[in-house]
Amino acid sequence: MPRPKSLTHERIAAAALAVIDRAGLDTLSMRTVAQELGIGTMSLYRYVEDREQLEQLVVDLVLNDLDPARPDGSWTERVIVLAERVRDAVGAHPAVVPLFLSHRHRNRHVMAWGEAVLGTLTEAGFADRRRVVAFRTLISYLVGAFSAEQLGPLSGPGTIVLAELPPTPFPLLAETARTAREIPAAEEFRGGLAILLAGLAATNPP
Repeated sequence: MPRPKSLTHERIAAAALAVIDRAGLDTLSMRTVAQELGIGTMSLYRYVEDREQLEQLVVDLVLNDLDPARPDGSWTERVIVLAERVRDAVGAHPAVVPLFLSHRHRNRHVMAWGEAVLGTLTEAGFADRRRVVAFRTLISYLVGAFSAEQLGPLSGPGTIVLAELPPTPFPLLAETARTAREIPAAEEFRGGLAILLAGLAATNPP
């Protein structure tokens, strides 16, 4: 195989992201990325150490344009904006969602976003353990919502099957599925986030 041209981390990240988008996160490896680049696996080791570094490069690429600046508005309005910025960033690459959590302590974009959210929660009165739980609850919602949108979207075949269930023994499941088919993904995301923030606000003393 001919000697590869000099590769940049950005080009390697793009190749790794292409592998993930096409075949899923589980297929990401030094070998599959090397194949995507048209080079030998050992040649790729000249530029990256292992799969973990590949993951870090992918997260950096996907979140490169994530704006960490705190927006205006009430604390709930600001959290909604920050959450939707993440959704916009990962929306085109839903299989990358698990990496958002697993590399939160390594990626500068994730850390800057987290700092903005924590600053917003702090200004709202959350502190100490309550701030930890509130922050983790928000992260859990985001990861769960992104995963649900990818694996079981309301517009997907699973909802159609549930909507066509006979009236017994699952009348409420069938009725709910029929309604769910009419709900856009953005409305589902915002509605769930609103419920979560209302719950957090209720636990936050004045």
